Amino acid sequence: MEEGYQSCFFQGHTSCAGCGMAIIIRHVLNAAGPNTVVINTTSCSEIATTNWPFTSWPVPYIHAAFETGGSVASGVEAALKKLKKEKVNVIVIAGDGGTYDIGLQALSGMVDRGHNVLYICYDNECYSNTGIQRSSATPYGAWTTTSPPGKFSIGNPTTKKPICEMMAVQGAVYVATSSVGYVNDIEAKVKKALTIKGPKFMLIHQPCTQSWRYDPSKTVELGKLAVETGMWIMYEIENGNMEITMEPKGKKVDEYLKAQGRFKHITAKEIEEIQKHVDSEWKRYKKMMKK
Repeated sequence: MEEGYQSCFFQGHTSCAGCGMAIIIRHVLNAAGPNTVVINTTSCSEIATTNWPFTSWPVPYIHAAFETGGSVASGVEAALKKLKKEKVNVIVIAGDGGTYDIGLQALSGMVDRGHNVLYICYDNECYSNTGIQRSSATPYGAWTTTSPPGKFSIGNPTTKKPICEMMAVQGAVYVATSSVGYVNDIEAKVKKALTIKGPKFMLIHQPCTQSWRYDPSKTVELGKLAVETGMWIMYEIENGNMEITMEPKGKKVDEYLKAQGRFKHITAKEIEEIQKHVDSEWKRYKKMMKK
């Protein structure tokens, strides 16, 4: 670290041991620097970092309701423009529940109006903060408290909503995915996003020790494994043009699935179905990149 360096995210928060969210936020703010306003929707990140009278945020910080991250950020960006302080970074930090589901309307409006905001969703693929319910980010077959496996159900019956493609099609000027397993990639993409004027969206994959049911020491390892097996694709979309930034290493999905308790119920046949879906999605992304 440079002499005099001060982190923009303090230790002492109350997140779980092995929580990927805290790692992600630290590296997002390392990249953004202190000239930043953070809008943080209700989520694990808000609960764990704002225990009165303490805070982990040395930068200007606004807690927004689950559904209002995009709209609050829009107002902050408009106010800074009016004050001629347009060089201040405006960043939303939200979970998948406050992005894919409850916050989608406000996010869509933010992108539609063209606000110069970087919206970051850390995706732990369920509502971890409120009882491990499924969200539209929950992958096929996963256990949650509202998608339990049983005689007539595999677990979650749907695949993940293509939120990044939705944002790109709507007009976000920069869209990117990253992973807690690759913090240098997180920082590089945040820095790049903040040089681009207009609405930006980043989706960062975050294993959750509580809801995914794995050893807390394995968070980064599991994040990398998601990328290596193709369960999580790393890419950027700029003005409609896709570039894959890290290719899978050809590992089979069963290695990733068997490392988590939320998939312990699935059969070999179902693992084969998931592998086919992952292979199909990889081919689809490769075709999108060629266009």
